[in-house]
Amino acid sequence: MKNSIRVERAKIRISQEVLADAVKATRQSIHLIENGKTEPKLSLALRISKFFGLKVEDIFEAEQD
Repeated sequence: MKNSIRVERAKIRISQEVLADAVKATRQSIHLIENGKTEPKLSLALRISKFFGLKVEDIFEAEQD
């Protein structure tokens, strides 16, 4: 799953740790999601999108086979 978390973080100049604290996740989870190593649960994806004031589909894009 592709995502734009890193881009959105850069726009507002926050670290993975700050985002993680804000969305009740670990920094490691944010790192793994950003780098496409894992996919977030829906609840976390919703919290991340809400944090950035965007729709889930504006941040996360399913890769097509």
